[in-house]
Amino acid sequence: MSYLWTIEALVEAMGGRPLGQMPDGVHGISIDTRTLEPGDAFFAIKGETMDGHDFATAAVKAGAAVLVVAEGKLPALGRLTAPKIVVPDVLTAMEKLAVAARARAKGRVIAVTGSAGKTTTKEALRHVLGSVGSVHASDKSFNNHWGVPLTLARLPEDTEYAVFEIGMNHPDEIRPLVKMVRPHVAIVTLVAAAHLGFFRDLDEIAAAKAEIFEGIEAGGTALLNRDDPRANLLGKMARQAGVEHVLGFGEHQRSTYRLIDCVLNADHSTMTARIGRRELVARIGAPGRHMVQNALAVLGAADLVGADIDRVAMALGTLPTQQGRGRRHVLSHAGGPFTLIDESYNANPASMKAALDLLDATPVAGDGRRIAVLGDMLELGEHSEKLHADLSELIVGTGISHVLLGGPHMKALAEVLPSDIAVVHRDAADDLSRLLLDTVQPGDVIMVKSSKGIGFSGIVEALVNRFPAYAES
Repeated sequence: MSYLWTIEALVEAMGGRPLGQMPDGVHGISIDTRTLEPGDAFFAIKGETMDGHDFATAAVKAGAAVLVVAEGKLPALGRLTAPKIVVPDVLTAMEKLAVAARARAKGRVIAVTGSAGKTTTKEALRHVLGSVGSVHASDKSFNNHWGVPLTLARLPEDTEYAVFEIGMNHPDEIRPLVKMVRPHVAIVTLVAAAHLGFFRDLDEIAAAKAEIFEGIEAGGTALLNRDDPRANLLGKMARQAGVEHVLGFGEHQRSTYRLIDCVLNADHSTMTARIGRRELVARIGAPGRHMVQNALAVLGAADLVGADIDRVAMALGTLPTQQGRGRRHVLSHAGGPFTLIDESYNANPASMKAALDLLDATPVAGDGRRIAVLGDMLELGEHSEKLHADLSELIVGTGISHVLLGGPHMKALAEVLPSDIAVVHRDAADDLSRLLLDTVQPGDVIMVKSSKGIGFSGIVEALVNRFPAYAES
């Protein structure tokens, strides 16, 4: 039987103390009893609001092969007789396991960070590299102090390609994570005003993103967005970190992976790119100009890890959109269908621009309207009011005729939009849901975009639950 980890390797990597009748090995690593599979090792991590030790009994009932628990929690586990590996601290033990997983890994490793597009780029890499080999990638947005080591700990030894998303909202958060990941290629998608409330300016955000260069393997590559105004700054910091190869992607003439032309359509795009000494034409299954930029990064990274570029480019054509990140729903109305674009997962000024551009490029039907449903962008600090008001520049002069706004920060935008645009502001997402449910019309295109904490995914759910999916006859 094949195990992700034999029990001997698990104990040795963590320096743990086995207690009870140990299994031969484990098939997976879990920190959540709701998704735990029989045969997994359950790591009882203590978080800000919950302690995994409180779910030890549930983990055993779900089929956990072994529990990884803290020494100080043993008395509280009472008479639970399940096999245990006892460690001083469970999260630290998982970090040690992550380091061991990386040390035994045989494949090529890619890390992705950026103010926008990192999850989309990671998922695109998962999709296209899956067409040429075995792939392991971060689940959802597991990109923080526990998500990265968890993803590493789950890495099978014989995986050919591994893709890790690394996020941050403060300095010194990427540094320890990338030193575990040790990528051969590190991508910075974009530096933009995300989490600006925790930084003085965009240069400080760039410096925090540049921490990713410190973990790149010897002979590895930093892959930068050459169309980003801070590309030169990032390149300088990469070289200061000792990175041997600093390459770029984008329209910029100095891009190694250069966009020559693109055609944007409502449900896909087509691009012509120069990859090395050859030109390549690729269809991208997910729409939007930002997806073209992400696809360039994907092609570049795939080339750098030695993947078959022709097969990778072909796989871009079947690239799916992700929930909350551009997924489209064509829904049935009594008088005909309308389109809902779900961008509700997160928002900052850069991703707002991409979403509004996508809405403007999406055709309406009949008397349909383009409706932007926008919620607050969070963590912008003292810059918040100005950055929300500045969104007007992305709306005025487009085909967006109706703007529905939610949250206190969006009042700044409501106050500056001109009278020829129909504007509604409400404090809560539920109020906008009710308004949309009552006023949506056939042919409309509705785009929902906000920071995750605003709860605009509930607006998407309300529309999808009220109106069934449209089936063409």
